[in-house]
Amino acid sequence: MQTSQKHRSAGIHGFYHKPVQEIDQYGLSHVQILENNMYSDGGSQGAAISFQTEQGEFFTLESSSANAGFANYDSPAASVSSNRSPFSPQGSHSCISDPHHSPDTIYGSPFSGSSSAEEDNILRQKLRELEISLLGPESDITDSGSFCFVSGGYQAESSASWDWNRMMEMIPRLDLKQVLLACADAVSNADIQRAAGLMHVLDQMVSVSGEPIQRLGAYMLEGLRARLELSGSKIYRALKCDAPISSDLMTYMGILYQICPYWKFAYTSANVVIQEAVEYEPRIHIIDFQIAQGSQWIVLMQMLACRPCGPPVIRITGVDDSQSAHARGGGLDIVGQRLSKVAELCNVPFEFHDVAMDGCEVQLEHLRVQPGEAVVVNFPYVLHHMPDESVNTWNHRDRLIRMVKSLSPRIVTLIEQESNTNTKPFFPRFIETLDYYTAMFESIDVGLPKDDKQRINAEQHCVARDIVNMIACEEAERVERHELLAKWRSRFTMAGFNQYPLSSSVTTAVRDMLKEYDRNYNVQERDSALYLRWRHRDMATSSAWR
Repeated sequence: MQTSQKHRSAGIHGFYHKPVQEIDQYGLSHVQILENNMYSDGGSQGAAISFQTEQGEFFTLESSSANAGFANYDSPAASVSSNRSPFSPQGSHSCISDPHHSPDTIYGSPFSGSSSAEEDNILRQKLRELEISLLGPESDITDSGSFCFVSGGYQAESSASWDWNRMMEMIPRLDLKQVLLACADAVSNADIQRAAGLMHVLDQMVSVSGEPIQRLGAYMLEGLRARLELSGSKIYRALKCDAPISSDLMTYMGILYQICPYWKFAYTSANVVIQEAVEYEPRIHIIDFQIAQGSQWIVLMQMLACRPCGPPVIRITGVDDSQSAHARGGGLDIVGQRLSKVAELCNVPFEFHDVAMDGCEVQLEHLRVQPGEAVVVNFPYVLHHMPDESVNTWNHRDRLIRMVKSLSPRIVTLIEQESNTNTKPFFPRFIETLDYYTAMFESIDVGLPKDDKQRINAEQHCVARDIVNMIACEEAERVERHELLAKWRSRFTMAGFNQYPLSSSVTTAVRDMLKEYDRNYNVQERDSALYLRWRHRDMATSSAWR
């Protein structure tokens, strides 16, 4: 996959294994390294990179201490479903007020994720201060255009003496998150030359086989390039079309499904809620808006088959789209056949109905609800893909919620990523994406070695597309549009739902499931919902409604 004809070596499937003598496409003729020994403190040393364009313009980027840029990081995953990432999305500038901000600090970074204009300006100012902080008030620019540290008694070499070797020596002392933020700020301000210079630096810092932040940085850099070239939608569509053959894709998704608990969290929590809600119902109709492989319902059928009052009659309506069909290697008939065999083994009367269309297209008549059924609706990491009022007047996100309410369901289960990207403008959204996916890539990292080729393929094919989409695309082209539980609560409440408190059995089941995974995963009960966390970062929520 390629960003464009200009960036043949920078595509998603050929990440950043290029020689440093790359063609200068943005007129960036010189990169100068300035080391500042004034700040040596216990072995820690600050530094800065100065970029000079052909027009003679300069800008600098500060480094962190020698070890700050590459701490040991570790992150999540996809299900055996569509070729979206572990989860998936749609929206832009919502008409609904959203007072709920993302966490006050970036995961491991000192910048806020607020989307207000005032705080956005503060963020930009911090980045500007970051770039000039090493120069100090007594610094000046020499006649030749090179920065000169007057107070430190150190004068940088002229730009003509610059070479890549010195830059390469400098890079380990830079903080990758800070460079990414500075580059995003440049892209946001359409500062092409400054962005291009920072991208040259990032090229040397990121790696799909490196630390989690380096791997994430590779995909975020791809998104920034796409946005800068106004090719975000083209890249997203190309990634969608250039997916691996179904057997490979299933393998990649299966890897993430096994090493990360995100989809198991969804399936486990929802199944316990559903089992309790339909404990005595003789006829159950499950409507799953992301049926995937149907794996969730195998476990539930086995659970319901053991009821003291006998198994119920179960109908399952599976909503599907072309991505899921590609991942399975076939249509929904594959899912129906698989579930029918399980039902037969469990002696459960069973019927499967397929709705082969995107969730946005589903209408009431497609669901074929019958009298006397206890209706169960499942939304596993899917509603954030539905466009809301900020994208178009149809507002399929709220329309679907209202339509489901009209069915008088026995229970509705909602599992979503706990991230806030739907209506944020680009720069705060970039910060939120960096924060969230840093934690995710850390949690993926503990499951397999850094250089594991299967994990690399899984991240590229199952996670990278979401990241590129959130960074590079806008309007209807941006389909990754996450909201926090507080916002989902507002939407469901406006549609007439009440939140259904989760029992202790749900929490116990999830905690038992997490015993299979790294101890840094944990679950918390808050606001009548469950929060799946990686260390101290909320990653996903499970809630129920009726």
